[in-house]
Amino acid sequence: MFKALKSKNFKLFFYGQSVSVIGTWMQKTAVSWMVYSITGSVFLLGLATFLSMIPSLFLAPLAGSIIGRYDRHKTLVFLQSLAMLQAGTLALLIYFKIYNINFILALSLIQGIINAFDMTCRQTMMIDIVDNKEDLPNAVALNSTMNNFARIAGPALAGIILHEYGEDICFIGNFVSYVPVLISLMLMKITPHIKAENKLNMIDDLIEGLDYVKKETEMARMLLMLTCSSLFVISFNTLMPVFAKDIFHGNAETFSWFESAAGIGSVLSAIYLANLKSAENMSKLLIAASLLLGLSVIILAVSNSITVALICMTLSGIGMMGQTSSINIYIQTHSIVSMRSRSISYFMMAYQGMIPVGSLIIGYVSHSLGVRATVAIQGIICILSVIVYVYYKKHKASDELETCPVEYRNSKF
Repeated sequence: MFKALKSKNFKLFFYGQSVSVIGTWMQKTAVSWMVYSITGSVFLLGLATFLSMIPSLFLAPLAGSIIGRYDRHKTLVFLQSLAMLQAGTLALLIYFKIYNINFILALSLIQGIINAFDMTCRQTMMIDIVDNKEDLPNAVALNSTMNNFARIAGPALAGIILHEYGEDICFIGNFVSYVPVLISLMLMKITPHIKAENKLNMIDDLIEGLDYVKKETEMARMLLMLTCSSLFVISFNTLMPVFAKDIFHGNAETFSWFESAAGIGSVLSAIYLANLKSAENMSKLLIAASLLLGLSVIILAVSNSITVALICMTLSGIGMMGQTSSINIYIQTHSIVSMRSRSISYFMMAYQGMIPVGSLIIGYVSHSLGVRATVAIQGIICILSVIVYVYYKKHKASDELETCPVEYRNSKF
């Protein structure tokens, strides 16, 4: 399970990011709770998430082009430094009790812009920090395990800190958490990434990257599946403060239970992925995980028991992790070297870029249909997307079989 940690650079990356991502989730939980507590608005709650993620929709393809042309290691140090500065500014505002929603939303947007480049750079750099390229799928899975363990620890710590000490400690904690990741990055010894000789031409790069993804039909189907899920399904998480506070009559600690339950499921799923011996059958894993996600979200929507709701959140975490990571592993292992950064940027666009749009839509729709009905519809859409994916996958396979020579078909079967 931990074979990728044999690589010294990946080990440094893994441990440094472990601390930083916990701080990020502490801040994320604190921002969501604070925005909803201050305003009581589901729309503004969705808007905060929207602003922190929407830059990925527009900037991820550009990030893929730029990062492929510059030293990824130095770029990541620069981006993490900017993220630390953003976290420090937010911490100062909250420490001095400046609860200005406009400032909070503006800083959320700045965070989103940084993340659009940072997350693409981190994913692309995986191949640089793993000594044995056969360990790349394991590194991706371990990275996901780390991120989702932080999804448990971060909200859990945030719930305790919010309840006992106040929100300013959460934001200060996130600022401090960037120190170990910057130290670990500086300790890495990575062969400098060779810059491309030709000048950056964004339009040509975007067209070339899009053409490549379109030609890789399985990759294209997976990315369309992820786009649908990010836009209409995964955004159900935006409504969890409403479930915690209004439906189950809880507090900040209750909200942290919901986030942590999803995190537990994600870690279980990531551990399973880390133990896979090969990166084959990712499409089957994608189908199973997506079905689990859809069913758990539907049951969550109609549940009147907080215990059942938390179990559903755990199952949804397993489904979400399985869905996104199976696609990520497929792209990492099947993309050619010259197209890896751009392929990953389209993954980030379909994933991180579409979630904020979905959050905004869900925030609006829940006003009209109610929170429970909205979440139930999201689960149904997830199930339907799986049916469409399987249909076109089988349809494509049958077309390929019909065009094969008879001798090949007979030998194959």
